[in-house]
Formats: sequence, structure tokens, C-alpha cells
Amino acid sequence: MTKLAFVCVGNAGRSQMATALAERERDERGLDVDVVTGGVDPADSVHDEVVEAMREIDVDISDREPRRITPEDIEDVDHVVTMGCSVEQFRPDGWHGESSVWELSSSDTRDQRDELAGRVEQFFDELENEGRV
Repeated sequence: MTKLAFVCVGNAGRSQMATALAERERDERGLDVDVVTGGVDPADSVHDEVVEAMREIDVDISDREPRRITPEDIEDVDHVVTMGCSVEQFRPDGWHGESSVWELSSSDTRDQRDELAGRVEQFFDELENEGRV
């Protein structure tokens, strides 16, 4: 099994969308992938506009809650994607997984959703092509 993590500062927007999109991609492709998410400074709740934007593409994240990412969460993660923070903020000693920084081109929630959908799809294409899932 491959394990992925999507992390941002508040775990109330970008990482929640990326996680939900990755779960959908995993399920559509029938892959054995575990997805975790968290934030370095979690918000109180997922932003309403994020829930609505995801609902527009038939993805329900209304029951999700932001949570703090911990070194224990990623001890066995193969790849961490960060958005607005650094893996160095929560990386456990001795962790040798891969990490990527995704900088998004817009601050608009729907633009971010659409950009993340494309990035997640491309990421899963790469994982499959490289035989990592």
C-alpha cells in the first residue's frame, strides 16, 4: 500500500480539498492508497466556501474537521504534499519519504479546487506510471 499526506497550514481548505480529490481518484482507479491530512496550525472548522465548492463537484466534505499533523502521522507516509507550510515543521527524525510543495496560482476557492483536481490526477498518473501504486 502507498500512503500519501496532504498538509497545509489550517487544514481547512487546500489540504482538505486535495485529500478528498485524492480519495476520489484512488477509488475511481481502484488503487491501494491510504490518504492522511492535517495542518500545522489547524483551524476550528473546514471553511464553508470549501465545503460548498466541493459539493458543486459532488464531493461531500461537510463532516470533516481540521486536525494537527504530527510526526507520527507521516512515519510511514511515502509522499507528503505541502501547501503553504514545510514538511520540516512536522517531519519525524529518520523519515525518508518524498515531499512536494504545491503552490497554487489563485486564492479563489473554486480556482484552487480546479487546480488541485488537475494536480491530483497528474500525481496519480505519475504514481501509476512509475509503479508506485
